[in-house]
Parts: sequence; C-alpha cells; structure tokens
Amino acid sequence: MFSQRLQWHISFNAISRALEQKQQEGVAFLDLTESNPTRAGICFPQTSLLLGFQDPAMLVYDPQSAGLTVARNHLSEAFSLDPAKLILTSSTSEAYSWLFKLLCDPGDEVLVPQPSYPLFEYLAALESVSVSHYPLLYSGAWSIDLHTLEERITRRTRAIVIVNPNNPTGSYVSPAEMEQVNKLCTEHDLALISDEVFADYPLKPIPSFQPAALRVSAMAFSLNGLSKMVGMPQMKLAWILTNHPEAHRRLELIADTYLSVGTPVQYALPALLEARHAIQDQIRGRLQANLKALQAQLSPRHVEGGWYAILQVPRTLSEEDWVLRLLNDHNVLVQPGYYYDFSSEAFLVLSLLTPEHTFQQGVNRINSARGLYS
Repeated sequence: MFSQRLQWHISFNAISRALEQKQQEGVAFLDLTESNPTRAGICFPQTSLLLGFQDPAMLVYDPQSAGLTVARNHLSEAFSLDPAKLILTSSTSEAYSWLFKLLCDPGDEVLVPQPSYPLFEYLAALESVSVSHYPLLYSGAWSIDLHTLEERITRRTRAIVIVNPNNPTGSYVSPAEMEQVNKLCTEHDLALISDEVFADYPLKPIPSFQPAALRVSAMAFSLNGLSKMVGMPQMKLAWILTNHPEAHRRLELIADTYLSVGTPVQYALPALLEARHAIQDQIRGRLQANLKALQAQLSPRHVEGGWYAILQVPRTLSEEDWVLRLLNDHNVLVQPGYYYDFSSEAFLVLSLLTPEHTFQQGVNRINSARGLYS
C-alpha cells in the first residue's frame, strides 16, 4: 500500500550498530564527523540574534509565494541580488525538491557529481526522478570529467547539478569548467543547478565568488541559505536565485502551493545576516586550524573550501573496516568514503568543523592506527 519511491526498510549498517553500542555502553569517543555548528562549540551572539525576533510584524500572517518582500529585499541589499529573481524556501533540500518538480517528469533524470552530497538520490527518488553520476577526477586537485559528463547526457536528462565548492571534496568549479558546463546546458537544453552553500568558506585563495545564475547564459538556479552561511540550520531559510523569468514564475506557483517558509525567520533576517560575520570568522578559523593540524601528520587530498577533508588510507582494509577499527579499537569516529559515493576504496571523510582539541586528538589516533593496519 506504500509507494516504491524509496527502499523503506533500510537496515542499520555495521558502523551504525557499532556506534549505537558505544553510546549504550557509555564509552567516550572522539567524534570527527561533527558538522552541526550549534553543537561544535561555535559562539553565537545570543542577544542580538534574539532581538531580531521581536518585530511585532511577525505576528501577522501575510503569505507571499516567493517569500516576504521585506526578506527578499534584505537579501538583495546584503548580496547585491535582484529580489525579483529570488524564491525563498525552508531549506536547500526543499529547493532541490521544487526544482525537480519544476524541471522533471517522472522517469526523467538529473546529473550529479560523484563523489558528492549523499542525499541527492533520496531527494530525486521522492520526486520519481533518477540520478546519474558524472565523475570528479583527482590528480593533485579535483576536476570535473567533462568528457564523461557529456557522454552521460541522455534524452531524459533535464539538469546538471554542480556543488560549488563540492561536499566533501572541497573543490571549486573553475571558470573554464563553468564555461564548459554552461555550453553543455545550452547545447542540450538543460538547466544548471548550482549548490553554493559552502561558498563562504574558502580554505585557499580564490577569485571573488559569484553565483552561477549570474555567470551563465543557460537557465540556471543558484542555491544558498542560512544553514551554512550563518551556521544555524534550525532557522530554516534558504533561497533560489534564477536568471530565467518563466522559471521564476512557475517556481512561485510551486512555492504558493506549500508556503513553507516561517514568518518569524524572514523578519529576523537582518539580525541573522549581521551575525554571520562573527560566526563565519570563528568557523573559518576552526577550519584552517584543523586543516593545518591534519596536514602536519597526514596527507589529505587537496581541498579548496568547505567543511571537510578526505584521507586516502591503505587498502589493507575496506573503508568500513577502517571506520570500525578506528571506532572499536581507538575510539575515533570518522565517515567512510562510500557515504559520499566514492567510486573506489579506501577513503575516510573528516569534518574540519570538529572542535580543535577533539580533532587534533583524533588525528593523532588515526596516525597511530595507520601504522598498525598498513
């Protein structure tokens, strides 16, 4: 009696079971997967943030399909964006679901990078849309396999997704790559969806960042939101910037069907955006310090931005066995590469957002364990 969109009876894997056992036994372990800023020791300016929620206007319900004009104007002022090109959503996940509704019929497909964000398959499946992968190649730095990307375009393909910078590789899409992706979208009548939630966190010097929807001629959608920008995923406000008026009009109809964005967070937007400066400074400092500590002992893959680092470990063990050994024998939790659709073994993914003392202790233990299992 249920739909077949998802495999609804997914069992716990060995890592989940081992972690649950550690927690039940009360064993302390070093969690190097922490990606929630509100639990990572980041200091938030509580007084100014709470004052932002005292506007009496938030007690009045005034639904506007694209989001309140006042909120879109705040975004316009903060980032020099045209408010008429913005659609507010409750999250970037919701933004993806609306874009899949906009662009795809059941059975259509979207192209997404590999490795990348592990929820694409679920978000697409819930819209009866398929996902096809195009590879990111590594040769001292990450790059898009443009040849394979073009080969995987079919008559059912409706969009190319880029994540800029990518999660978890931390690689930005270069200007040359953006030009080629734009060309493919134009030639094959595809939309470009650019997820830019980590754009505020470069780890290497990069040229001034500009949303893809302002850079390309193809129909494009740039996604961003408060979850990463302000480090507050609970605020549930994100946005779609599009360069296509008809797409915007149709997105408004979808948005009007749901009206999911809360009024209070829209009126609090000025306080939230002002707070981002102090919050981002802390996060950037944390990311830089942890990356430096990691590089002092191990050799992570080249990373340009974002919150994650990737370690390639000897294939003497599978990724799952590496994670289980580190957790069971050394009380360190990391993520396996297959969580992010790495196509080969053996990779571990670490969150650079982890509190510094915990991260450095965890790296020490990983470094010691490498000698045991190599």
